[in-house]
Amino acid sequence: MGTYRDLPDHSRVWIYQANREFSKEDCSEIKQLSENFLTGWNAHGSKLNAAIELFYDLFLVVMVDEELALASGCSIDSSFEFIQDLEKRLGVSLLDRLIVAHRDAKGIALTRIDEFEIMIRDGEVGIETIVFNNLVDNKADFDSKWEVLLKDSWHRKLLDQ
Repeated sequence: MGTYRDLPDHSRVWIYQANREFSKEDCSEIKQLSENFLTGWNAHGSKLNAAIELFYDLFLVVMVDEELALASGCSIDSSFEFIQDLEKRLGVSLLDRLIVAHRDAKGIALTRIDEFEIMIRDGEVGIETIVFNNLVDNKADFDSKWEVLLKDSWHRKLLDQ
């Protein structure tokens, strides 16, 4: 089991955004459950070099170095089951892709995508707004393209709505 910093740039990434900020108790439970999960996580009998980290008490990020062992369908399924179990235990949604996370004057705001489109139209957010691009697929992109200006992410499609 590695940590985020230990994993190479080519490591595969899955980002799960919560629909609310995690409490200190949630974070503690997530850390313990993640450690337990990673201890037994493997692909075709090979232990995966992986990490699960929380960012901003809002994003659960799973990373796997697939150079040593590819995350197989079964191992990906087990990680998805782990995420679903966390949702049930914590009473949180980690799979709602219709919520946009973006920075505002107060920190990180979570907005339903239809409301975010209205905010764009009304000029409350614009091309210079920092958004979280949860579609990045490797650690290098996570480090450089996860928090980006709206104009540099998939969110730019919403400007034309």
